[in-house]
Amino acid sequence: MDRNANYQDTRERILSAGEALILARGFSAVGLSEILGKAEVPKGSFYHYFKSKEGFGVALLERYFQDYESRFATRNAARTCTGRDLVLGYFKVWLDNQTACGAHHSCLAVKLAAEVCDLSEAMREELSAGMNRIVGHFTSALRLGKTDGSIHEDIEPEQLAESLYAMWVGASVLARANGSNASLERAYAQTRQMLDGTK
Repeated sequence: MDRNANYQDTRERILSAGEALILARGFSAVGLSEILGKAEVPKGSFYHYFKSKEGFGVALLERYFQDYESRFATRNAARTCTGRDLVLGYFKVWLDNQTACGAHHSCLAVKLAAEVCDLSEAMREELSAGMNRIVGHFTSALRLGKTDGSIHEDIEPEQLAESLYAMWVGASVLARANGSNASLERAYAQTRQMLDGTK
């Protein structure tokens, strides 16, 4: 194995271990020694890849949003569904993932949104940029839906994309607080109605 491949594997192992721990308990509650123990790498390896825990947090968010965007790119490349199906498909995956993992789990962005905004400006900026890119992808899918006629013609893609994302983030927070996915199920039903231009 070449040096570059080893670099990526070790870095990914640290990020993967950290994500699992942080999803369960939060960013502040998880220490570096716990992350390194789970990843089974020495402390020196951490500082080879990340300057600090904050730098690790930024990299973790970058990785999360890159993965999210790659899923958008894969579905867009297929071009086998309408804009409406594209939007509903992503929210269905969101609902299914939450249901499979349990209401006490959520996506990394939802988990960290409230916590890191007051802890780290660098992480807040990465979170903001990533969320805005996701809204941009939904905007593009909604524009496609207007073009192909699969969503209501009076919909404003930019406004609806932001509203939908905000609704789903909020529904995910409620799901965690209530220990139930009912809020996400209602969000999915509401999303369908909004795409059809009904209340």
